[in-house]
Amino acid sequence: MKATATSRTAQYMALFRALETTRSHKKRLFTDKYATSFLDNGLKAAVWLCMIPGWRSIAESIIRKKIPGALSSGIARTKYIDELLQQSVSNGAQQVLILGAGFDTRGLRLPFLKTVPVIEIDHPNTSRFKLAKLGSLKTQAGIHYYQIDFNEQSLDQLGALHHFDYSLQTAIIWEGVTNYLHKEAIDNTFTFLQQFAPGSAVIFTYVHEEVLENPAVFYGGEKLLQDVSELEEKWTFGFNPAALKDYLQRYNFTLLEDLGAMEYRNKYMPERTEKGYEFYRVAYARRNQAARA
Repeated sequence: MKATATSRTAQYMALFRALETTRSHKKRLFTDKYATSFLDNGLKAAVWLCMIPGWRSIAESIIRKKIPGALSSGIARTKYIDELLQQSVSNGAQQVLILGAGFDTRGLRLPFLKTVPVIEIDHPNTSRFKLAKLGSLKTQAGIHYYQIDFNEQSLDQLGALHHFDYSLQTAIIWEGVTNYLHKEAIDNTFTFLQQFAPGSAVIFTYVHEEVLENPAVFYGGEKLLQDVSELEEKWTFGFNPAALKDYLQRYNFTLLEDLGAMEYRNKYMPERTEKGYEFYRVAYARRNQAARA
């Protein structure tokens, strides 16, 4: 991401959520009335047009051609993470931590979070833009917005500054971030997360490492990597799914679920078939009962 800009890919995810919200109540997987707040005028117009019969198929066809698989993957991924988060809260999570929050609106749109404290952490550029667009909505009780520049501050320092309560069972969301980092940053983040109470859960996305090494193996992989590089949002890290369980265990987390885009698309929208983005995955892990590091 450019030092003076917000993420374009985050805006695309907001677009996908906005498009899903224009579907009928019976067909849509979720409602996000805040998503259009983050769109430029051109994308807002596209969302408006999709409410006119016939235009939706045209808009979705354009998106599928430009970013194969991203639309259906992004929508199903949103629903899947929503449900994993609700499951974590039902299992005792007393607070929610969203790392690299981007244009995530879960703290505002999910009813089961109305009484659960939510902490959002993001880069100052994206965070300031988001808060400006939300306006008075950002004052909703229970949501705390914190900014961090990793070149100047660590998560531990941020936690000390704002008195994070590590004794609480916590649900952590880390969506759409790991593929932009390097291994050291990934390791440091999991070292930080293992401070939270046993029973805490982390829900995070990652890309299959093979898409970075041999993108042609995946449908649309080569074009996508070229596109994100041109946006100055180059992907730099991926996990080997076969090695993820052992990696997480080193940080006292047990892997509970790990699904690729094809699997969570089939779970929530089997009738909306689309190829692409099979390298994008969602993992769900729980903090072990072992003594904290």
